[in-house]
Amino acid sequence: MEKLELNSDQIQKAAELLKAVAHPLRLKIVKLINEKGEVNVNVIYNTLKIEQSITSQHLKMLRGVEAVDTRRDGKKIYYTLNAERFNILSRAVAVVDEYKSKAPAKKKATK
Repeated sequence: MEKLELNSDQIQKAAELLKAVAHPLRLKIVKLINEKGEVNVNVIYNTLKIEQSITSQHLKMLRGVEAVDTRRDGKKIYYTLNAERFNILSRAVAVVDEYKSKAPAKKKATK
């Protein structure tokens, strides 16, 4: 078995991103941003029918894990997905899935 190269900082960042987008409402926000490409907070809370303050709290968390990028135009802030972070995450998940499929099956304990 080949030795794995583990970078604890990268693993921690990936775990934080996964935890952030695993929340059902944040996942809906991420999907909406992905569909629209770029969207401001008004579109998010009106489309998802949630309060502006709740939307802002979830967007703050997504910004904190660098899941979204922002662009300011006057008083409006526009959100886009940080494609690089999601591409890295997708590749990491694919590696884990590949490793899992190659791992020997665990034997079930008999009673």
